[in-house]
Amino acid sequence: MVDGRGGLRPHWRTLLGAFSALGADGLAARARRLDRAFEEEGVTSLLPGVSTGAQRWRCDPIPLPIPEGEFAEIETGLAQRARLLEAVLQDIYGRQELLADGVLPPALVFANPCFLRAGCRRSEDAAPMMQFYAADLVRGPDGAWRVLADRTAGAGGVGYARENRRLLAQVIPEAFRPMQVRQLRPFFDVWQDALHRLAPPGRRNPIVALLTQGIADPQWFEHMFLSRELSCALVEGGDLTVRGGEVFLKTLRGLQQVDVLLRRMDGRMLDPLELETRSLQGVSGLLNAARHGTVRIANDAGSGALEAPAFAAFLPALCMRLLGEGLAMASVPTMWLGEAQARALVQQDPGRWLIRPAVDGKAHALAPMLMEPAIRQALLGRIEERPREWAASAGIPPSVVPCLGESGMVPKSLVLRVFMVFDGTRWRAMQGGLARVLDSPDQLAGGLPKGGTSKDVWVLTEDRADIVGPAALAIPTLQLRRTSGDLPSRVADNLFWLGRYVERLEHRARLVRAVTGRLSRGAAIMPRELAELNVLSRCLTEAAVIDNEDAGIGAIATLTDALFASTRDTGAIGANFASVARLTERVRDRLTGDMYATFTQTLRAARECVSDIGHSLDGLASGMIAIMRFSAAVAGVAAENMVRGGGWLFLDLGRRIERAQAVASEVAFALDMPAPRIEAGLRLVLELCDSAITYRSRYMNVLQPAPVLDLVLADQGNPRGLAFQLARMRTRLGELGDEGSPRDMLAGFAAGLLAEVEALVDKVLAAENQSVAAAAIPPSLHAVSDGIASLSDRITRRYFALLPAVQAVGMSGQMADLRGAA
Repeated sequence: MVDGRGGLRPHWRTLLGAFSALGADGLAARARRLDRAFEEEGVTSLLPGVSTGAQRWRCDPIPLPIPEGEFAEIETGLAQRARLLEAVLQDIYGRQELLADGVLPPALVFANPCFLRAGCRRSEDAAPMMQFYAADLVRGPDGAWRVLADRTAGAGGVGYARENRRLLAQVIPEAFRPMQVRQLRPFFDVWQDALHRLAPPGRRNPIVALLTQGIADPQWFEHMFLSRELSCALVEGGDLTVRGGEVFLKTLRGLQQVDVLLRRMDGRMLDPLELETRSLQGVSGLLNAARHGTVRIANDAGSGALEAPAFAAFLPALCMRLLGEGLAMASVPTMWLGEAQARALVQQDPGRWLIRPAVDGKAHALAPMLMEPAIRQALLGRIEERPREWAASAGIPPSVVPCLGESGMVPKSLVLRVFMVFDGTRWRAMQGGLARVLDSPDQLAGGLPKGGTSKDVWVLTEDRADIVGPAALAIPTLQLRRTSGDLPSRVADNLFWLGRYVERLEHRARLVRAVTGRLSRGAAIMPRELAELNVLSRCLTEAAVIDNEDAGIGAIATLTDALFASTRDTGAIGANFASVARLTERVRDRLTGDMYATFTQTLRAARECVSDIGHSLDGLASGMIAIMRFSAAVAGVAAENMVRGGGWLFLDLGRRIERAQAVASEVAFALDMPAPRIEAGLRLVLELCDSAITYRSRYMNVLQPAPVLDLVLADQGNPRGLAFQLARMRTRLGELGDEGSPRDMLAGFAAGLLAEVEALVDKVLAAENQSVAAAAIPPSLHAVSDGIASLSDRITRRYFALLPAVQAVGMSGQMADLRGAA
């Protein structure tokens, strides 16, 4: 930040001048807004609306500016370094001349857990092994940048760098005005273009997929972000299969060939057939397909071998051997302790060095200078016993930059990560990067923190020349497509269950609200309301909100305590919140920014309202209303923002199945009483189905079984009624299938359930005594509920589990066809 005379450098002077206009209080307020923006976007947590402490991500409002000339030197040095590392990878997985000539010690290759013997290549395979590269840099006291670590497997952070820039520009736009900052977007354009160029020859409109471990990966947010920015499918190992030596994505309509895989998982987990046999997240046969060139993997599965810290000691000699030139950007001074001279230097002055495992790039370094004498001697003894397993790097004190602290700006050290991509002809850098702030320089002795504070990196420019992107690829004319089945089965499964869990949460909230409205009357509760409580208790038990022993009109205090318990994290409603949050995150790549914000912010508001209820029935009722508002927001956003394709179809299908089961069960419980008292059950039916206003507008205050049951069971225009759900299910399943297919039989099964329900209402209407007929239909409604559950199982088997049709023996006709459709 300062020059040799203690003065501010010009670019820092301009930047700090812009921030000084905000004042200390104004800058602190902007920092709080920035933190809140990251929380609302879901960047800071794995589940929306839930801060996870150690995983919390922050962006310091003061960026790191780098002049264009200085960054050009960094880009040139790292481009040479990337070319060198690519050449080393080609050799150790190919002819292995470096090993044969003794330029590289075999102990750094064959003992390296990231060196994959199954990844060795045929001599005629000229495809690059590394298409994306990143380097962690530190600037020493002399002002020179040095490489702390090479990231060759597929470094994380590029998505966070983009989010840092986007949100910082929203919160502090005035900081950008006095300075010309290069944009980050062109880097993603180049990367997307490079991935398409990487496809095997002759592929028309190549399909690119990003392979991730899923929501359990700490970098899930970035994987979702990259899949959008690079316009590629976000897939997990279970979404892919290898058939005939080619890789396919499993979709609802069949297999879709994948041409390029952007790897964002450990290379050792890619193929359980050839690599890590304990992994259940890879794709059997994937490496064989890559060897035969039917799919390209970026970066190659074995590229992580060069992240071994000891390799840095050999890079200068390797650069002269492979490229015929000196290494432009040096590493932090590093030695492999398998050499006697290096061990002698460490033994002579151990306080100068950081000790690292030679081949484990993710392990923490050990700082002898921070150890007690006995522990230090034990470490030096281990090095003497097995010297080839250790490397030493110089403990360079990193430079400091201003960061916002509690009482103003404070100096802190940082590590800068720069990202590079190979566009097919040369390596190009993102015009920015990700700076990680170190609370103490001693953090260099360990791995960089997973959370903590980062900085936006500004590459400054003084020219106004247009940015020239990659040349456009010649792409054949696309055919128009309006299909519903081009959706991975896993995504359809998640959307289906998201719809079910959202509807289940609303259903439980409506039941709890109905109960609290009666319990709040205390001793003034009427006998009719006690009977209704008995029915509602049975409904709550069926919905798994309370246990059987908590139900019943004789245990009001116990029932009240059970309702409060259900809202805790371990209760039914609390667990329901977690399920909705988890599934929302799983389908995040299928939601627009506005949709995701609506889902998460209304979910967060509902959770906060429920968590603040204390032991108040009024608070409990307010919490349930907040849940219903969340459900209404999800339904409205889905109706107005989602294209009527496979994603929306399964989200809606899940909601309809869940609501249909709830309506059938609730009406059955409400009508399960003697015929003379059926009127009380009918009133409860209208309340539970939110249809009382509609009934009064049609029939005034005259309450009869047939009109009530027609409205809540057979009226296809009532969105809270059973017929509406069954009709929608029939339509959705019909839209997914072809006429005569097993899918179409599922639609026919839904139509059969609808006809059965309509027949029940006709039977009540035609009865001489409607009350007696209505009191007799609960068993039939329970059978309909079981039929809906069976339909859900058939949908799961057909679309999500992708199991073959069941072969029915000794059956004929429609029933055999329906069993086959399962």
